[in-house]
Amino acid sequence: MGSILPPAIGVKPDRFKTARPSNLRRWQSACEEYRMIRKLKSGEYRLYSRKKDAKSGKAKNLGTFKTRAAAEKHERAVQFFKRA
Repeated sequence: MGSILPPAIGVKPDRFKTARPSNLRRWQSACEEYRMIRKLKSGEYRLYSRKKDAKSGKAKNLGTFKTRAAAEKHERAVQFFKRA
């Protein structure tokens, strides 16, 4: 039976090991589907919609930006007008 007291500071229980799951690639790709801002190979950032386009089945492109901060700023504007 395990102790109900927290472990000593700096000691990690076995369940907190940093082992990667066996299906890491599938997990990463699943997370990427829901990511709204993605970094492109060119170094720019692109903002995508969460919903998929009915015709193409892909997320809609909502703009390409030079910096992540600019993409996040545009995302906030999109969210604001979506709820207005």
